Amino acid sequence: MADVFTLTGFSDEISPDIKEQLYYLNQFGIKYFEIRGVNDKNIADLTLEEARKVKSLADGYGIRVSSIGSPIGKIKITDPFEPHLSQLAHIIELAKLFETDYIRVFSFYIPQGEDPAAYKDEVIRRMKAMTALAEKEGVILLHENEKEIYGDIAPRCKEILDAVNSPNLRAVFDPANFVECGQETYPAAYELLKDYVVYIHIKDAVAHGKIVPAGYGSGHIEELLRAFEQAGYRGFLSLEPHLGHFAGLDALQSDTTVVNEDKSGPDTFKLAQDSLMKILDRI
Repeated sequence: MADVFTLTGFSDEISPDIKEQLYYLNQFGIKYFEIRGVNDKNIADLTLEEARKVKSLADGYGIRVSSIGSPIGKIKITDPFEPHLSQLAHIIELAKLFETDYIRVFSFYIPQGEDPAAYKDEVIRRMKAMTALAEKEGVILLHENEKEIYGDIAPRCKEILDAVNSPNLRAVFDPANFVECGQETYPAAYELLKDYVVYIHIKDAVAHGKIVPAGYGSGHIEELLRAFEQAGYRGFLSLEPHLGHFAGLDALQSDTTVVNEDKSGPDTFKLAQDSLMKILDRI
């Protein structure tokens, strides 16, 4: 079953140092990575020259980029949009340099305690503008279901995808994020989103939000992967362990409880990989 899916991952959870990331990916037999944190900088903040150096390093290890793990859309819906759209244009340049079609995006944080429906029109307007740029440049935006953004539960994810109605906006399926929102991953979220999903994050959680290795939580990862495989999915499985603290974690999910308080690193990343491989062996 491992040959059906292609393994990748957020290697900044191994180390903030890009050389260490690539070294350990090589040791673990992983040929792709979802680039997010590079030498204590977010991917969006890399210059083209810095990115060229990273690309050269990755080429030396025979490792390719599966997707740009961008922060686009991870701002408040009330924040100015135009500067963010300019940042997306830069990230598209990076995606082309790294020879990937995929850029991970989000659908904007909703003010706490307010009804997301009040912001639907503005969310759709922004997502359409982002997708129009992606269409023009020939890349594919992957919307990730993230806690507290507009598209944090499956019905609102589908709302966005239906409204934008473009092959240049597809879905990332993140089981742990759905668990954190009280959304059943399987069969409910799967049935709503299966036709849009082209990328899967491997992250699991228990009901109260604690992140655990794949198969140890409420994400129904084995059932999901069986269903996706039977439906013809042949894309990436991206390890996003969150099994220890790593540079940038607080900025990503400040209220997430990881499986322990230890520092993330090669061991926790390997644990995540091994947990996934056990599931794939059973399928």
